[in-house]
Amino acid sequence: MRPQLFEPITLRSLTVRNRIWIPPMCQYSAEACDGMATDWHMAHLGSLARGGAGAVIMEATAVTPEGRISPQDTGLWNDEQAEKLQPVVDLMHAQGAAAGIQLAHAGRKASTARPFGEEGRSGSLTADQGGWSTLAPSAVAYPGLAEPGALTGDGIAAVVQAFADAAQRAVQAGFDLLEIHAAHGYLIHEFLSPLSNLRDDDYGGDLRGRARLLLEVVDAVRARVGEKVPLLVRVSATDWVEDGLDVQDTVQVVTWLRDHGVDLIDVSSGGNAPARIRTGPGYQVPLAAAIREQTGVPVAAVGLITDPVQAEHIVGTGQADAVLIGRAALRNPHWPLEAARQLGHHPEEIPGPYERAYR
Repeated sequence: MRPQLFEPITLRSLTVRNRIWIPPMCQYSAEACDGMATDWHMAHLGSLARGGAGAVIMEATAVTPEGRISPQDTGLWNDEQAEKLQPVVDLMHAQGAAAGIQLAHAGRKASTARPFGEEGRSGSLTADQGGWSTLAPSAVAYPGLAEPGALTGDGIAAVVQAFADAAQRAVQAGFDLLEIHAAHGYLIHEFLSPLSNLRDDDYGGDLRGRARLLLEVVDAVRARVGEKVPLLVRVSATDWVEDGLDVQDTVQVVTWLRDHGVDLIDVSSGGNAPARIRTGPGYQVPLAAAIREQTGVPVAAVGLITDPVQAEHIVGTGQADAVLIGRAALRNPHWPLEAARQLGHHPEEIPGPYERAYR
């Protein structure tokens, strides 16, 4: 019998060949600091697609220049960036994987150095270092970073427009599914969390107000890309901090997202405030399972899922509809094919030139 990991899954008009997906993982490799994908992205994403994943979701890609985490982030704020991504998408498709992209705005956590090489410094970048002024729901700094400016009403409208514009470019570049980044302490998560959103207008206050930006982004993206394209949202299910966003808050937000046409929730956690998080194998899976059970929305689980038997159990027991294999796939881009081998399955995902390795 075929393992549950290798059962296809259909979201709207897209059928993905299996339940092993690659999550967005920042590469900080747009070396010219212009948001353009490079040969690195071609090799990186192509190898992950070749390795048998059902879907490969490209890293957090900024919808505006000031929405980048680092100057080396990829972007989709102009058409030239989209054109540069077309051959990358074509390569992923040629390897049989669905191509996804995460659209993001880093908010108050923008304008920082990439975490490796000579730039690997802490704190916000100054203008002399290639940095810029950051934006957030409120003028409240993330610890250790510069104080952001609070977005005006017009600024919020511009962010919504930027997400919609980037989504249209992504679809024109050939991406099959889109993910909106509402986690890890970046802009939309900053609006959702009472730790960082101190506004007293329609975008603050109670949970409904704090969720307004996310819902407006979802609606604008859906209106721009049509009904066929699957739409995902990555959430931080909890801030892991007292008086912060918690799982029940997120369940309510996901219920609203369901009603606004979101097809799958990518469940992560934390990132909006320093927190003591007890990690371990699959430590975020219970968060995904709770959201799935209480909302009926399909979910993907992520976080220290490294073993094929573990991954098969998560999907097979209905805790999640897909698993996102991140660092384990960086160590071994053929993790899905190795999982098939360990689970006694000979999948069609094996590239012809590699067949001999699986006989």
